[in-house]
Amino acid sequence: MDGRTRSDNETGRVLATVEIRKIGNSSGLIFSKELMSRLNLNVGDQLYATLTPDGGIRFTPTNPDFEKAMEVARRGMKRYHNALAELAK
Repeated sequence: MDGRTRSDNETGRVLATVEIRKIGNSSGLIFSKELMSRLNLNVGDQLYATLTPDGGIRFTPTNPDFEKAMEVARRGMKRYHNALAELAK
Protein backbone atom coordinates (compact mmCIF):
# COMPACT_ATOMS: atom_id res chain seq x y z
CA MET A 1 0.00 0.00 0.00
CA ASP A 2 1.21 3.46 -0.75
CA GLY A 3 2.83 5.27 2.16
CA ARG A 4 3.27 2.09 4.12
CA THR A 5 6.56 0.32 4.65
CA ARG A 6 7.10 -3.38 4.29
CA SER A 7 10.24 -5.41 4.09
CA ASP A 8 11.27 -6.93 0.77
CA ASN A 9 10.88 -10.45 2.14
CA GLU A 10 7.11 -9.84 2.59
CA THR A 11 6.46 -8.74 -1.00
CA GLY A 12 4.49 -11.44 -2.79
CA ARG A 13 4.02 -13.46 0.39
CA VAL A 14 0.50 -14.38 1.54
CA LEU A 15 -0.35 -12.25 4.58
CA ALA A 16 -3.83 -13.64 5.24
CA THR A 17 -6.94 -15.09 3.66
CA VAL A 18 -9.75 -12.63 2.97
CA GLU A 19 -13.30 -13.99 2.89
CA ILE A 20 -16.17 -12.75 0.71
CA ARG A 21 -19.51 -12.78 2.57
CA LYS A 22 -23.03 -11.79 1.66
CA ILE A 23 -24.04 -8.61 3.48
CA GLY A 24 -27.68 -7.77 2.76
CA ASN A 25 -28.05 -7.51 -1.02
CA SER A 26 -24.31 -6.92 -1.43
CA SER A 27 -21.08 -8.79 -0.86
CA GLY A 28 -18.25 -7.69 1.40
CA LEU A 29 -14.64 -8.60 2.02
CA ILE A 30 -13.91 -9.70 5.58
CA PHE A 31 -10.47 -8.71 6.89
CA SER A 32 -9.22 -10.17 10.17
CA LYS A 33 -8.39 -7.81 13.02
CA GLU A 34 -4.73 -8.75 12.66
CA LEU A 35 -4.67 -7.94 8.94
CA MET A 36 -6.48 -4.63 9.51
CA SER A 37 -3.88 -3.71 12.11
CA ARG A 38 -0.96 -4.87 9.97
CA LEU A 39 -2.14 -2.79 6.99
CA ASN A 40 -3.10 0.18 9.18
CA LEU A 41 -6.72 0.01 7.99
CA ASN A 42 -9.82 1.12 9.88
CA VAL A 43 -13.50 0.36 9.41
CA GLY A 44 -14.86 2.89 6.93
CA ASP A 45 -11.56 3.39 5.05
CA GLN A 46 -11.96 3.54 1.29
CA LEU A 47 -9.74 1.40 -0.96
CA TYR A 48 -9.43 1.55 -4.74
CA ALA A 49 -9.23 -1.75 -6.65
CA THR A 50 -7.24 -1.98 -9.86
CA LEU A 51 -6.35 -4.96 -12.03
CA THR A 52 -2.69 -5.91 -12.26
CA PRO A 53 -1.03 -7.08 -15.50
CA ASP A 54 -0.85 -10.64 -14.17
CA GLY A 55 -4.64 -10.77 -13.60
CA GLY A 56 -4.56 -10.00 -9.88
CA ILE A 57 -6.22 -7.20 -7.95
CA ARG A 58 -4.38 -4.39 -6.18
CA PHE A 59 -6.03 -2.37 -3.43
CA THR A 60 -4.63 1.07 -2.66
CA PRO A 61 -5.76 3.86 -0.33
CA THR A 62 -5.26 6.48 -3.08
CA ASN A 63 -7.16 6.84 -6.33
CA PRO A 64 -4.72 5.84 -9.11
CA ASP A 65 -6.57 7.99 -11.69
CA PHE A 66 -6.20 11.04 -9.46
CA GLU A 67 -2.50 10.30 -8.95
CA LYS A 68 -1.96 10.11 -12.73
CA ALA A 69 -3.75 13.44 -13.22
CA MET A 70 -1.67 15.04 -10.46
CA GLU A 71 1.56 13.85 -12.09
CA VAL A 72 0.51 15.51 -15.36
CA ALA A 73 -0.36 18.70 -13.44
CA ARG A 74 3.01 18.66 -11.60
CA ARG A 75 4.89 18.36 -14.89
CA GLY A 76 2.89 21.28 -16.33
CA MET A 77 3.49 23.42 -13.24
CA LYS A 78 7.22 22.69 -13.40
CA ARG A 79 7.43 23.41 -17.13
CA TYR A 80 5.38 26.63 -16.96
CA HIS A 81 6.54 27.80 -13.53
CA ASN A 82 7.54 31.30 -14.71
CA ALA A 83 4.28 31.90 -16.61
CA LEU A 84 2.22 30.68 -13.66
CA ALA A 85 4.18 32.92 -11.27
CA GLU A 86 3.46 35.93 -13.50
CA LEU A 87 -0.23 35.06 -13.70
CA ALA A 88 -0.40 34.77 -9.91
CA LYS A 89 0.68 38.41 -9.46
